[in-house]
Amino acid sequence: MQTHQLEKTITGFPSLKTREYKAHKSNVHTVGWNCDGRRLASGSVDKTARVWAPERTSDPRSSIELRGHTDSVDQLRWDPTHPDHLATASCDKTVRIWDARSGKSIHKVDTSGQNINISWSPDGQCIAVGNKEDMVSFIDTRTFKVEHTYQSKVEVNEISWSHAGDLFLLTTGQGTVKIMAYPSMKELRVLDGHTANCYCLELDPRGRYLATGSADALVNLWEMQDFSCVRTFGKLDWPIRTISFSFDGEFIASASEDLAIDISSVESGETVHKIDCYAAMNTVAWHPSKYLLAYAGDEQESRPGGGGTVMAGNLRVFGFSG
Repeated sequence: MQTHQLEKTITGFPSLKTREYKAHKSNVHTVGWNCDGRRLASGSVDKTARVWAPERTSDPRSSIELRGHTDSVDQLRWDPTHPDHLATASCDKTVRIWDARSGKSIHKVDTSGQNINISWSPDGQCIAVGNKEDMVSFIDTRTFKVEHTYQSKVEVNEISWSHAGDLFLLTTGQGTVKIMAYPSMKELRVLDGHTANCYCLELDPRGRYLATGSADALVNLWEMQDFSCVRTFGKLDWPIRTISFSFDGEFIASASEDLAIDISSVESGETVHKIDCYAAMNTVAWHPSKYLLAYAGDEQESRPGGGGTVMAGNLRVFGFSG
């Protein structure tokens, strides 16, 4: 049963505003909020990451540019135990750890391949990074060295720990989700619920559900207790690239090449709001304590002086009241 407050939130969605944040020189592949919600980071094909204070200002001069990578920044994750530490995974075969206060790279970890996905363990003691050769490297955050690796026999698209840190989850090119025991990496079970490549996964903050998004244009919702599939969201027409749960686990946002982001009620499965987009979306991320949704994609704009278009290099945040 929906509470009065939840109903009020849903009826208020259409009146909320979106703000634009623009500083990157190419399209943004990844966005993420830090654990206290005061900072938002973005990573781009332009080889940089940026840190914003989005509730304070959208002025790019107030953002902090993180320079050091020599190739695209494909995914980033904040330290869940420290609001100022950020990890970025790059195709330049490195992982960098940044201090968001100074904008300085405080650690650089060399890896064996081009990195495309990253996850930070709930206790903050390990970073997992996956590369294009489907190898996952586990980095100890006390030594900032690769402690061990896991070579998958199938394509790996996204990775995550469970909230307790005792499970490690991987989405695969076979449309499955592999549930591994951590740290042994023994395969416990395989969730088979998609008919095409499974691209993304997200755990609900309350620990009840796992959501997966696939090239079959579906989002599946799984019970974490017994891994049964309890709901399917089929709101979009194109492959699901990115998903995110709201801080209270009530809403799930999903995005693709459709020119709209779907926000659905987790419990009812019904769409409660759609955010219109101007291009395919690469990334969505809900704020850790507010109904603010950051998102970014492949928006283009006219080249200054005419002569075609260029990537806008922007991100947006939906949910502001004024």
